[in-house]
Amino acid sequence: MKLSNGAVAGISVIVLLFMLGLGMAAKPLYGTFCRVTGYGGTTRIATAPPKEVLDNTMMVRFDTNVADTPLIFRALQPDQEVHIGQNSLAFFEVTNPTDREIHVIAAYNVTPHYAGLYFNKLECFCFDERIIAPHETRKLPVVYFISPDIMDDRIAKQLETITLSYTFFDSTKYSGPKNKVASGAANSVTGG
Repeated sequence: MKLSNGAVAGISVIVLLFMLGLGMAAKPLYGTFCRVTGYGGTTRIATAPPKEVLDNTMMVRFDTNVADTPLIFRALQPDQEVHIGQNSLAFFEVTNPTDREIHVIAAYNVTPHYAGLYFNKLECFCFDERIIAPHETRKLPVVYFISPDIMDDRIAKQLETITLSYTFFDSTKYSGPKNKVASGAANSVTGG
């Protein structure tokens, strides 16, 4: 069967539009895939703690980095031994040593990457853009737990250490969605 030039052109346009649509949907679909599966070390955002705390423990190590910003950023504890299913609280500290305010947002991940499926955050400073005033030092909390479901994963349950890593980026160069957080009292230790 021979197709006319018009039919070939029509099919080509439909395929082109379909490919364009897939290309535009790739980033949000990939982000959703990572959040749902923990792929690439993406942690989960929990709304409530688990109902069960196990006797099993795991070490959580904290890693801090900055990119394109002069901030000083560190974990106030290098690691924590936590019970699986137990809510845990870790503090980080960020200091702006400059004479200007700095707008930042934190990116995060967990390694090994397959542990991201079981690492849940209830509260995190990484959810919002931060404005750090000149010469300000601020403590930032993270409330998290490791899901008891990790014990059903024959590989992940053998983990001894999970590393939670944060990197602060200059948010004036960031083009994604932002939730602005003003500098000052609203961002005290109890702020997210």
